[in-house]
Amino acid sequence: MKRILIFDDDADILEILTYLLSEKGWIVHTRTHCNNITETMNECLPDLILMDNWIPDQGGIKATQALKNNEDFRNIPVIYFSANSDIQKLAEEAGADAWLAKPFDLQELEDMLSRFVS
Repeated sequence: MKRILIFDDDADILEILTYLLSEKGWIVHTRTHCNNITETMNECLPDLILMDNWIPDQGGIKATQALKNNEDFRNIPVIYFSANSDIQKLAEEAGADAWLAKPFDLQELEDMLSRFVS
């Protein structure tokens, strides 16, 4: 099964995405912070990551950069997602593989996920 790790500090978003993606056959792991990100990655072993910009404590940009600079994790796709109006610029700064502006609809999310994990 496909595994996804979602970093977002909004519990409602995590709950909704967990339900929706589980229904689509994903194993969903969530975190409300990006502390101990290396340990989290080793625990979850995701095929794909959804990273919010405003994730405590270090923020999505630094967390994504840390993943992309880690030899063990750099090839795992990171989709940066946020309600920021400059989401594309933030995603590029972070080194994310793609970006998704909030709010998004389920089909938009599914299309994005299928680009990276089949």
